[in-house]
Amino acid sequence: MKPLGEFEVWFLTGSQDLYGDDVLRQVAENSKAIAAGLDGSESIPVNIVWKPVVKNPEAILAACVEASSSDKCVGVITWCHTFSPAKMWIAGLQALTKPLLHLHTQFNRDLPWTEIDMDFMNLNQAAHGDREFAHIEARLGLARKTVAGHWQEASVQQRVGTWTRAACGLWEAKHLRVARFGDNMRNVAVTEGDKVSYQMAFGVAVNGFSVSDLGDAVLAVPIARVNELVAEYEKTYSVVPSLLAGGKDRESMLEAARIEIALRDFMVAGGFGALTDTFENLDGLKQLPGIAAQRLQAEGYGFGPEGDWKTAAMVRIVKVMSKGLPGGTSLMEDYTYHLDPKDQKILGAHMLEVCPTISDKKPNVEIHPLGIGGKADPVRLVFDAGTGPALVVNIMDMGDRFRILANEIDLVPPNKAMDKLPVGRAVWKPRPSLSTSAECWLTAGGSHHTCLTRAVDIEAITDFAEMTGVELLVIGADTTVSGFKKEVRWNEAYYHLARGLR
Repeated sequence: MKPLGEFEVWFLTGSQDLYGDDVLRQVAENSKAIAAGLDGSESIPVNIVWKPVVKNPEAILAACVEASSSDKCVGVITWCHTFSPAKMWIAGLQALTKPLLHLHTQFNRDLPWTEIDMDFMNLNQAAHGDREFAHIEARLGLARKTVAGHWQEASVQQRVGTWTRAACGLWEAKHLRVARFGDNMRNVAVTEGDKVSYQMAFGVAVNGFSVSDLGDAVLAVPIARVNELVAEYEKTYSVVPSLLAGGKDRESMLEAARIEIALRDFMVAGGFGALTDTFENLDGLKQLPGIAAQRLQAEGYGFGPEGDWKTAAMVRIVKVMSKGLPGGTSLMEDYTYHLDPKDQKILGAHMLEVCPTISDKKPNVEIHPLGIGGKADPVRLVFDAGTGPALVVNIMDMGDRFRILANEIDLVPPNKAMDKLPVGRAVWKPRPSLSTSAECWLTAGGSHHTCLTRAVDIEAITDFAEMTGVELLVIGADTTVSGFKKEVRWNEAYYHLARGLR
């Protein structure tokens, strides 16, 4: 099964009745072949579903309404094999509520130079028809992605696949429920936000719950389930001796397992895809959830610390986008710097909850004092992140709108072993440099909490931002501070005007 095989993207081919039955039969055969070719591509994680060629306004409207109402359909790909007068598409495109990709391709790759005649020209008119179609997309001001090139090219299939992953991320956002145990960390600004506006923008519902309810659930977990999970810990990870049977900290690992079981049961029962907690509100819990939050993330749940529901949602959305891809995705935080002028790096970590999917090695299960929160020493997974290109992504509430901020980075090994830092950690070099990226990040008002992903690149985040109509700022290899400041100022004007008066 495809990684995201529960989802469909519908393939709509535009034409018109003018061409006659023979040509339209050929159009249908060719479009079926393209849809099948895309469906068979390893780069495309969803099912590409061919739909009958649309030739008039009624058929176009019906197809777009059906796509919009289907819960399996996460997006629509359009292609105009022949000329498809664009006024026919107005009602349908206005009714379409799913993401739209305009594939500008043609069935044949090469021109049959010595055989070409007007019959061939009339049949293969994508260069003509897609321009007509794109005009009405632009006239309607539609958010869409345009991919140009032959449908069998690996690069074309890769870009289509990336867009489908973003579409699945949007589907998840519209169905996502985030559980918040406790409130936001007191007096912190960037983790606050307008949950109603957030749900209007992304579809994500954020709901608060008492930590004491979770504490009661922890007490009710049967010891048989606890022992079964602890055995899984011992099989999956390298466990320090003090946490093994007979060790002085054995009860702490049993308690960590109780918390994980109770949390998972709560998430499953409530249909939640992400959660938050805060060390300032642990009523009923003996330790801050560490290994529980890490393992839940490894299963695909989103997590945000200190009540940070925006980061929790982003981690979950990106995990859905990246299903089936290597590399992993995790909560992350910019913690401290290595400011050697010749070797500037960022050390990212968190108190406990970094997801082990970003590591290439088996984590250790350890127990150490937390030094904050006033609870018992928590059990956690300890590891270093893998290396290679990655991305850190953040969503902020700017008051009048939401802003997505992303920085392309390169994960690198630590200069030396960090044996006295017992957490999941990552070291990276931000592009284009630490000083430029940091100045731009601060200019944009970016949070200290991020979603770090080794699995998806900036194109997927760009597609997601365009689907939601949310501002995106990207810090990459070519970014300059002066250019970035101008972009921030331009965006202030653009998004204020685009939003209109409410």
